[in-house]
Amino acid sequence: ARTHPAFAYRPETGEEIYHSFLGVPILHGGRTIGVLVVQNRTKRIYSEEEVETLETVAMVLSEIVAQHAGDGRPAVQKSIETVALGVVRRRGTAFAEGIGIGHVVLHEPRIHVTNLIADSVAEEQERLDDALGRLRDSIDAMLLRPDFLHSGEHREVIEAYRMFAHDRGWVNRMHEAVTSGLTAEAAIERVLNDTRARLARQPNPLMRERLHDLDDLAHRLLRHLTGQSDTAAGQDLPRDTIIFARNMGPAALLDYDPKKLRGVVLEEGSLTSHVAIVARALDVPLVGKVVDILDIVTEGDPVIIDGQSGDVYLRYTEEVEESYKEKLAFRTRQQAHYARLSTVPAVSRDGIPIEILLNAGLLVDMPHLEQTGADGIGLFRTELHFMVAARFPRLNEQVAFYRSVLDAAGERPVTFRALDIGGDKTLPYLTQTKEDNPALGWRAMRLALERPALFRIQMRALLKAAAGRELRVIFPMIADVREFRQVQKMFRHEREHLLGHGHDIATDIRLGVMIEVPSLLWQLDHLLPLADFVSLGTNDLLQFVFACDRGQPKLSGRYDLLSPTMLQILDRVAAKAKEHDTPLTLCGEMAGRPLEMLALLALGYRSLSMNPASVGPVKTAILKAEISALERTVRPLINTGKTTIRHELAELARKQGLLADL
Repeated sequence: ARTHPAFAYRPETGEEIYHSFLGVPILHGGRTIGVLVVQNRTKRIYSEEEVETLETVAMVLSEIVAQHAGDGRPAVQKSIETVALGVVRRRGTAFAEGIGIGHVVLHEPRIHVTNLIADSVAEEQERLDDALGRLRDSIDAMLLRPDFLHSGEHREVIEAYRMFAHDRGWVNRMHEAVTSGLTAEAAIERVLNDTRARLARQPNPLMRERLHDLDDLAHRLLRHLTGQSDTAAGQDLPRDTIIFARNMGPAALLDYDPKKLRGVVLEEGSLTSHVAIVARALDVPLVGKVVDILDIVTEGDPVIIDGQSGDVYLRYTEEVEESYKEKLAFRTRQQAHYARLSTVPAVSRDGIPIEILLNAGLLVDMPHLEQTGADGIGLFRTELHFMVAARFPRLNEQVAFYRSVLDAAGERPVTFRALDIGGDKTLPYLTQTKEDNPALGWRAMRLALERPALFRIQMRALLKAAAGRELRVIFPMIADVREFRQVQKMFRHEREHLLGHGHDIATDIRLGVMIEVPSLLWQLDHLLPLADFVSLGTNDLLQFVFACDRGQPKLSGRYDLLSPTMLQILDRVAAKAKEHDTPLTLCGEMAGRPLEMLALLALGYRSLSMNPASVGPVKTAILKAEISALERTVRPLINTGKTTIRHELAELARKQGLLADL
């Protein structure tokens, strides 16, 4: 033990007389609630049989400790607000839009495994196989649901889930645990706890997402095995159900009656988590990353969740309820108004047309084109398809996916962003070294230039998918003209390769550059003549210009998109693009915020790409705006020493009534 790098000497324990150490975590519900330790005076290596014996003892102890704690979670001191049962407000992260008003339903009561030692190994093996068969049948039934008959990421997620249920490694480990003398239930828990302990330490968030799926799968298997009441989905639910859970798999969400489901709140989760993708497909509001919410929530509590701000209100007052009912009614009126605008061209009061495009990344996003009346997809984030896949998508799978996107868009243009992985977007099946500053490190085109096979497969897939059609591809994180020339050369090589082998490919190819690295601002005269089009990405550009992590809450409000510094940069890019006659689009949060969008119109931007929810508010402002008046206000202000022009622009917007309906 002394030779282990994590060894720490504590003289008060009197452990110096021991020379060997075996420690087994006491796990319950995926949480470490203690450690069981055996030490020996002699130097020795503990056998696998001894380790397994100690693991079995640890499982027994975990049930005893959990029952003593009361609810299967480590005993914690409840907060004052819980005891007082007063109003609670928590803020998480919005993963699926919408507002939900209803009552708390706790997703999953813990299944306590009390019978750990098998009387008959053969009978336990048979019970396990029978439960596995019923589990697989239930997943197959999900894929036959009407809302899952058509292709899309939500269907792919469940198909990947089905693959987990047939995974031989997982099944074999459970059978081996039964062979060692455990019951089928105990075997499932042991394999789950072992996997959790191993993968929970992974820095890769997508690996942890796979763990959530496996966690959900194991608990579903336990319910099939024990015959115990499964999740709350099997109960008689209220008509205004809002589910609360630590995390849940996509299949678990599909168990609930969508007519009764008003929202979901999770302690964990992510925007690209499988349950979030399914929630968006079902149009169910979902708020995740609400820390320790299960420690303060009670079954039946009245709750409001805001799938825009990420706010969760428990045991709210009448004032809060009335406010949100008004907000919900207002949102309903807004949606009806925006739906009527979907067929109205985005033209300013002084007759200037504005192109409105959508940001997308999954097939479930494509119906928004028709719903919003957008002119096309200005930024299709291809990496999202890779992030939800269990392995690197094969060439034919990528071809089918991109073809489905183009088919869904119809005659509208789609701009595919080349694979932008690295930084905070990692793939569980792609090995990457840990970096001190991943946002500025080995990502996007830098990764593609060093590992060209990934890039070439994707470009080949895009060329084949767009056979006989226009293909627009934009390259992210380009830092100098030389890099753009390199990716152009690689792209041309793939084009010639496919033509040489007789493949049908895209007939109209346009290659563009994301302007998001500040170094390009001094290379525009050399870059713009080479590019068929460019898109300015304000999200990354802002953080690089101000050396400010956009995800850091303490800095989020410090640097303004409407600062003269940022507006001068935007003005320079627009002027240079016009000078070189290079089509320019702006994508990023700035395009979807009505007030900031007005500044963009004043600087000459005529093509904007945004999230679907922003189209209605932005188009409403465009239809009321007089761009010449905006220019007269904004242009004199961008060369001042002000910190921001937000106040002046907001005042003009109020006078012209541009934001009255927003």
